[in-house]
Amino acid sequence: MLPAAEIGKAPAAPCCPESGNERKDVEEKNDINIAALFGNEQVSEDTDNGDLTSYVSAFIEKEVGNDLKSLKKLDKLIEQMTENKMQLEEQVLTISSEIPKRIQSALKNAEESKQFLNQFLEQETHLFSSINSHLLTAQPWMEDLGAMINQIEEIERHLAYLKWISQIEELSDNIQQYLMTNNVPEAASTLVSMVELDIKLQESSCAHLLAFTRATVKFWHKILKDKLTSDFEEVLAQLHWPFITPPQSQTVGLSRPAGAPEIYSNLETLFCQLLKLQTSDELLTEPKQLPEKYCLPASPSVILPIQIMLTPLQKRFRYHFRGNRQTNVISKPEWYLAQVLMWIGNHTQFLDEKIQPILDKVGPSVNARLEFSRGLMMLVLEKLAADIPCLLYDDNLFCHLVDEVLLFERELHSLYGYPSTFANCMHILSEDTCFQRWLTVERKFALQKMDSMLSSEAAWISQYKDITDVDEMKVPDCAETFMTLLLVITDRYKNLPTASRKLQFLELQKDLVDDFRIRLTQVMKEETRASLGFRYCAILNAVNYISTVLADWADNVFFLQLQQAALEVFAENNTLSKLQLGQLASMESSVFDDMINLLERLKHDMLTRQVDHVFREVKDAAKLYKKERRCGLGPSQVAVAAVAVGAGGDVPVQLGLPAAAHRERPLTPAGGAALLLLVHSLLAGACGEAGCVHLPRSKQERAAFRGPDGKGTCDANCSLFQIVLANHFNEGGAAQLQFDMTRNLFPLFSRYCKRPENYFKHVKEACIVLNLNIGSALLLKDVLQSASGQPPATEALNEVGIYKLAQQDVEILLNLRTNWPNTGK
Repeated sequence: MLPAAEIGKAPAAPCCPESGNERKDVEEKNDINIAALFGNEQVSEDTDNGDLTSYVSAFIEKEVGNDLKSLKKLDKLIEQMTENKMQLEEQVLTISSEIPKRIQSALKNAEESKQFLNQFLEQETHLFSSINSHLLTAQPWMEDLGAMINQIEEIERHLAYLKWISQIEELSDNIQQYLMTNNVPEAASTLVSMVELDIKLQESSCAHLLAFTRATVKFWHKILKDKLTSDFEEVLAQLHWPFITPPQSQTVGLSRPAGAPEIYSNLETLFCQLLKLQTSDELLTEPKQLPEKYCLPASPSVILPIQIMLTPLQKRFRYHFRGNRQTNVISKPEWYLAQVLMWIGNHTQFLDEKIQPILDKVGPSVNARLEFSRGLMMLVLEKLAADIPCLLYDDNLFCHLVDEVLLFERELHSLYGYPSTFANCMHILSEDTCFQRWLTVERKFALQKMDSMLSSEAAWISQYKDITDVDEMKVPDCAETFMTLLLVITDRYKNLPTASRKLQFLELQKDLVDDFRIRLTQVMKEETRASLGFRYCAILNAVNYISTVLADWADNVFFLQLQQAALEVFAENNTLSKLQLGQLASMESSVFDDMINLLERLKHDMLTRQVDHVFREVKDAAKLYKKERRCGLGPSQVAVAAVAVGAGGDVPVQLGLPAAAHRERPLTPAGGAALLLLVHSLLAGACGEAGCVHLPRSKQERAAFRGPDGKGTCDANCSLFQIVLANHFNEGGAAQLQFDMTRNLFPLFSRYCKRPENYFKHVKEACIVLNLNIGSALLLKDVLQSASGQPPATEALNEVGIYKLAQQDVEILLNLRTNWPNTGK
């Protein structure tokens, strides 16, 4: 195809070609043909450089070359080039003929469009002048019509205003007529309709109409409320309301007095009529509210009939617990709290049996008992808000008030089902000034309690020391009292309304745990010299018990909820890293992790001191055992009939081992002394009064089996192996060593793990090597000498049960045997 530039130039003079142009066209066509043969890009580039001939020659050279047989391709090439030439000429002719026609058509369309545009412009000018002329003519009419429309709209507003007044007056007249005929129910229903109109007019800007409507509603509401209240109070008086005495001693109210059906029928009728006034009462009466600083939850006002039923009780409460009455004693909050609980209890049965069915018939989902309790609770909240500032800085009075309030809340929720979502005393205690004082007092008395429990004579003695099933952990009294203190604090603050307040108490608990840990550490340092003593073991048990209980608390639902709340707080304040936040969110960590880690570290340090102490004593005692000669004992020689250390007796029996354990061969004196010392040291905590059944097992396992390499190589194992290497053994000595280990030492530790010999692999395998019969020992020795470090040596060791000892150690042990036969070498 032709380049775009050339296609644009082709129609320049389609009808008047000149000789120069014809020559140019022929050259272009030749270029096109060559481009078809050699490639458009390369040929066009080369033709621009005037080197077409050389490229043609190169093409022929490529297609024909020096091979004469390739000349037969020339016909085919010429035919192909001719065909391409004809196709390109047809394309050029077609383009040259079509483009002028398209241009002419486009020009024609442009001329026609121009003519239409001119016509539209003329029409637009004519229409514009006509419209202006019409507007000028209609302007006076529009002004007159606008004035008339404004008058009509004003008249409509006046009519609507008059209609509202007429409706209100009509409703007012209806109420008056109903009251004149003593038809109170219809009057109350009509007042409800008037209240609905009042509510609809709230968005209106007609201030006078709103004031008129509200005044009318208020007028009739007061009349109806006074009349219904008077009748309702009269019915309640017939039932001897309120019930001051407990339900068991009530003769009226729940019983069936004379005319009971009529009284209860009137009660139901008046109650329902008063309920109709509920909307207007809420509209006209603003409920009493405490200051915003107490952050009470929003709640609707108590329904009107219950308000009337509460009136005599409110009067009694204000009479006795306000002013200068002797019953109004600021140091006795339990008086008015107990009075309120008693009133709720006295009226619960009547409310459930007589009032609740009325509410269920009417329809609204209202609980009569809860409405009654809400009304009395507001009296308590007002009293607390007035009294707390007066005793805020008297620690004893304030603490007493908090205790009584918490007891009141507990009974209110548990006995009478008062929901925690309603306004309660905890909202008053959560007020910032009061709450901070509460935290301060709580901390002060907790620290005093800690001082007294640690200074007590029975601080380190278990309360249940004589009851094994109850006192498995042998917890000292101070630790148990301290955890009880924390549990009591949890019960005191768990019903606080906000998570932020609960978290502040949680921080207080954590501070107390840390303070108690520091005190335990201080006492522990004084007892470091007697690391197996009574008080040291009691401290260790206390640390273990506190850590265990905190770990259990971490899985409690209440503390898991606090953990979620803490996660949100930490995320907002950016106080933790993303890793720590992720661990909290995934429950990998808990709110007590910091405290548990510190307690575990203290426990580890105390265990380490005990372990070191045990090893020092046992190693010193084992020096005599190491020096015993083991090359002169016969196979059945009895070294000592019985070992008497201290009180005397057979060592295996003293260790609690079976009697058969020492029938074949008794323990050597030095070995018995070392083992007895080990037993007395390790079991001092477990057998003593302060020992813990669970903790010493961990301690004794550490003492017996601890390994610095973490692979089962323990200190006792290494020490015993050094004892083995320091002696020579005949048959009797090797048998005695194996007896000491397998029938005395290993069973001693069997109470702490299932297979104790696995922690003494070096010693166990040394006993195997030393007790091999002569033939097997000779054969093993030859194999080790002939195949040093080779697989056959390893296989030979495995066959006799040697897996842990190195080949060099086995060779040393074989050389320690003195019972080799005389071979003349």
